[in-house]
Amino acid sequence: MATKQANLKPSAAGEAVAQLQEALAGAGIVLPSLDSDVASPYLNLVELGRVRADVAVKLAEVVRRGTV
Repeated sequence: MATKQANLKPSAAGEAVAQLQEALAGAGIVLPSLDSDVASPYLNLVELGRVRADVAVKLAEVVRRGTV
C-alpha cells in the first residue's frame, strides 16, 4: 500500500519505525540501526541501517513468506 508523502505528519517516520520493529520482533529479527532520520523530519525517512548477512537472509525469507 503506497502512501503519499504529502499526507504524512512529521511523526510518521517514528510511528513507522515502531510498527516495523514490532513486526520484525514477531519474526525474531532485530535491525540494530533501525531509526527515523532526525535530520530531515518533514521527509519522514526511515533509516534501516546495516545488518549482518544472516539477518538479511532471514528478512528476505520472511518477506517471501508474506508475499506468497
